[in-house]
Amino acid sequence: MGKKGAKLSETATSEAHALVHDLLPLGPLDPKPMFGGYGIFANGTMFALIDPEGAAHLRVGPDTQLRYEQAGSVKHGRMPYWSIPTHVRDDTAALIEWATESLHVARAAKPSPRARGTRGNPD
Repeated sequence: MGKKGAKLSETATSEAHALVHDLLPLGPLDPKPMFGGYGIFANGTMFALIDPEGAAHLRVGPDTQLRYEQAGSVKHGRMPYWSIPTHVRDDTAALIEWATESLHVARAAKPSPRARGTRGNPD
């Protein structure tokens, strides 16, 4: 995503809608405008983002990062999101596979409601 206060571009909006359409087999997805781009959510968990230039990225974890590096993906700033390789974006079956993996990574990284409620409390 871009900088706080950035305006949405038509390119970002178009790619967000296209990505959500291509990922329909994952179930209901919610694209939310954020910082000139979009966060793509499944049941409240963000697992993908579209930057203001319309580039799509997926959530990556320590066990999946090498796959993205080897495919020539680029990390999105300091966030744990990497660009979707062109060959994956162009192949719906591969895209669904990579996005499913990304969703699992994002869900595993998301703290449980109980943990979120105790953040900052010593006990």
